[in-house]
Amino acid sequence: MKLVIQRVSDASVKVDGKLEGSIDQGFMILCAVTHEDDESDIKWLVNKVKNMRIFSDDEGKMNLSIMDVQGAFLVISQFTLYASTKKGNRPSFLQSARADKANGYYERFVDILRLETGLKVETGVFGGDMKVSLLNDGPVTIIIDSQNRV
Repeated sequence: MKLVIQRVSDASVKVDGKLEGSIDQGFMILCAVTHEDDESDIKWLVNKVKNMRIFSDDEGKMNLSIMDVQGAFLVISQFTLYASTKKGNRPSFLQSARADKANGYYERFVDILRLETGLKVETGVFGGDMKVSLLNDGPVTIIIDSQNRV
């Protein structure tokens, strides 16, 4: 699984003009699933996300986790994170998992994130044409790939 995590002051997602999810301070996470992923990838990523210290402490140093600041999550499915642009000008998405697997893993990631953090977790609509708005705080953007743990 691959995540793009953005520290945000606020973020929201709309589908067909309808607000599906919104948060204030927290993480807006783009989430993609590949063929090689298994349950251990989900648990590893949840642990990384909830403990990542990228919020500022009283001295302005990135030293606090989302748990410390009691932030929120907006998690958006994003299969295009596995785009390959090696050949030609049209990206290939062969590394992205099929929709049934991807949706299951995405939903499981969201469920475990809710369970293990107790924080607000909002989502978009899997496979939907989403319009995402955010105010990146910092900006701070981190990419994590569970297939590259070492």
